[in-house]
Amino acid sequence: MTEKERLEVRERIAKTYLVPVVVLDDAKRAVDTVKALAAGGVDIAEITLRTEAGLAAIEAARKGAPDVIVGAGTVVTSVQCRESIEAGAQFVVSPGLDKNIVECARVMGVPVFPGCVTPTEIMVAIDLGLKVVKFFPANVYGGIKAIKALAGPFPKIKFIPTGGVDLSNLADYIDDSIYAVGGGWLCDKKAVNSGDYAALTKAAADSVAVLRSHGR
Repeated sequence: MTEKERLEVRERIAKTYLVPVVVLDDAKRAVDTVKALAAGGVDIAEITLRTEAGLAAIEAARKGAPDVIVGAGTVVTSVQCRESIEAGAQFVVSPGLDKNIVECARVMGVPVFPGCVTPTEIMVAIDLGLKVVKFFPANVYGGIKAIKALAGPFPKIKFIPTGGVDLSNLADYIDDSIYAVGGGWLCDKKAVNSGDYAALTKAAADSVAVLRSHGR
């Protein structure tokens, strides 16, 4: 991935402000899933490695929906990081901070967003040259109130809160300290497994409407 491509990925995520957490049991549903999200105005998808279909789903989505930015989520080892990028992942998200994952993504030229919820973890992230981190699980670690408090000593760090965010409180997370908001409410697993792609499009569109109604 070139520097221009990395910049485009980062800009698209920041502009869309929403990162659906996509859990797929069947890679064959990947293309229809990400296209349904894009139809609702969210052309970003974080396909997790929580299932065995994860890597194949990333590859399928990249090939079948090239206009959608597809990343890998729940990356917990450097091996998974490498495999997901080789499958086509355009960004990597991990639940915690692992220097080996960060280095792997950097060497392979892909943006990486590790989970950081404490000042110590954020300081390590800064030392690694990172400017954007995941804040997970957001609802457990204080949500937007905690993020705003952390933004004080770390004004150059942006957060991607994930966990406990949904349509009912999305507006609370519209803040200068937020890079984007991640969550599974945008991609309900039951809807995916039943082929109810219209529900995914509606969830995306409703979320985009919330952002627009608050000037985002």
